[in-house]
Amino acid sequence: MIRPPPGYRLNAATGLHRGDRQYQQDQVEIIAHPRVPGCALAVLADGMGGKSGGRKASDQVILTAKQLFERFVPGEEDPAELLRQLVGEAHLMIKLTAITSEEEPHSTLAAFLVGPDRRCHLVHAGDSRLYHFRQAEMISRTLDHSFVQRLIDEGQINEQEAATHPQSNLLTGCLGTLQDPPISEHLISRLEVGDTVMACSDGLWHYFTPKELGEVLHALPPRDAVEMLINKARSRARGGGDNLSMAVVKVETLA
Repeated sequence: MIRPPPGYRLNAATGLHRGDRQYQQDQVEIIAHPRVPGCALAVLADGMGGKSGGRKASDQVILTAKQLFERFVPGEEDPAELLRQLVGEAHLMIKLTAITSEEEPHSTLAAFLVGPDRRCHLVHAGDSRLYHFRQAEMISRTLDHSFVQRLIDEGQINEQEAATHPQSNLLTGCLGTLQDPPISEHLISRLEVGDTVMACSDGLWHYFTPKELGEVLHALPPRDAVEMLINKARSRARGGGDNLSMAVVKVETLA
């Protein structure tokens, strides 16, 4: 539990499962600020590239996040700039690890930073998503940096067709590639009591509609919601599930 200023609390939980893959290449963490109550950073990375390359990439994202957040001073430094730094520095470090990996390591990134003022800054690159729910209703979600999202944007396919498209796993941007990663930034100006912010990899969101996600996250505490969603995703994957991960932060009143 992350204790912010009086009046509300941040209830947080993470989930991680190898799915039906041989290796775990997802990594996720929620980090409470070491000096400022009510300030937390959630980071999720879905690594790609050989049996060790993907894990090295996702580990590098988490390590970079920890190092940057340790030095971050809420109220004096810009949270959006911190997240931009996270994307840029993790991208550079992943490229450096490519020298010792079996295959070129890449990673997605989805991160959000909640401040003691309840402003929430978000950033993502790749097809790991960020969702914002108010009670059970989805207020917003990020759009993937992927081939199928480009087809959706161009009106060639719809969301339902994208879910079963044979090239649904092709990304147009992520960390560790020759090109600079996309930096898609978002801001929630104020989180209200009852709001939930979630980061998750495609191994999870692939199996749910926004309505289903919102209902579970609203009805259950984060720890229980994470457990239910992972179990349901595993069931729906029918033995063919990817690594999956998620980070959930919910704003609650103090009991």
